[in-house]
Amino acid sequence: MKKSIFVAILAAAVLFSGCSKKAENKSSKAVAVFVPGICDDSPTYAMLVEGITKAVNNYNASISDEKKVELFVMEAGTNQAEWGPKITALTAEQKYDVIISSNPSLPDLVEPILQQFPNQKYILLDATKEGNQNIHTVSYNQYESAYLTGYIGGLMSKTHKMGLIAAQEYPVMNNILYPYYEKGAKAAVEGTTVDFRVVGNWYDATKGAEIADALFKNNVDVILPICGGAAQGVINSAVNNGIYITWFDNNGFDRAPGTIISSTTMEQVLMSEKVTTEFLNGNTPWGTAEMVGIKEGFVNFVQDDPNYINTVPADIRAKMADLVQQIKEGTLEIK
Repeated sequence: MKKSIFVAILAAAVLFSGCSKKAENKSSKAVAVFVPGICDDSPTYAMLVEGITKAVNNYNASISDEKKVELFVMEAGTNQAEWGPKITALTAEQKYDVIISSNPSLPDLVEPILQQFPNQKYILLDATKEGNQNIHTVSYNQYESAYLTGYIGGLMSKTHKMGLIAAQEYPVMNNILYPYYEKGAKAAVEGTTVDFRVVGNWYDATKGAEIADALFKNNVDVILPICGGAAQGVINSAVNNGIYITWFDNNGFDRAPGTIISSTTMEQVLMSEKVTTEFLNGNTPWGTAEMVGIKEGFVNFVQDDPNYINTVPADIRAKMADLVQQIKEGTLEIK
């Protein structure tokens, strides 16, 4: 890296704000959380910070003051083009024993950085990278999540036309989320189609609503939005047009009772707490890529929420319960 570029990136680090501030006391270890977005706009990232903070607080409660772990959280914003320079700047500070983040794109961003800073360690959730001794990844079984979400959408759709509105195209979206959402829909009701649309960013709620309106005109009656802040526009359109919404990553039933028919969640708080505790205790399995799902308790299809029970007919809930149980028992493998 040219010196001028490096200095510019390093200087930019002082401009970044986070969900929390660095501790003032020097500590034996320092942990940084890189949020590729904004905590307030993304339950996934808010859960990431919550779990890591809980782990650090629990660890600090059991040791002396001079050995307490320092925690710093950086929010990188919704412009993905800025994530690379910002995590480079964070790494360039050379003060954090580990940088923890969560996004499928992170392995490709951090590997080139390691050429400049070969001692940095990264733990990346919702991502997959195996064989690099500076990186440990944990991915949630998105095959299961997408399939279950598509399956209930297929059962609930009356037109047999469904939609998926993504913020953008990326490998996990193109290779797992979209195809397995469609696979689940077709398994529920043969001949069901899925119309795939892209917002182009993670925040434009107006465009999200416009796309949902267009899908409604094409007789789509179930939509899965995976588009960050733009999803609010999709929800608004769905409420106005009588479209069902399937939800991803966290329990979203309260966002639109009677409109949202499912929530497939990943237990990000539990996992981020787990990997942080492992690191603090020196037990991180560097170089490995772990996948967890329903069987392991880190992916969940929510069935006990009153809004689910009140919105989805009993016979469909019974079919979904049976499907989830098959996955738990290992008699059905989604892959």
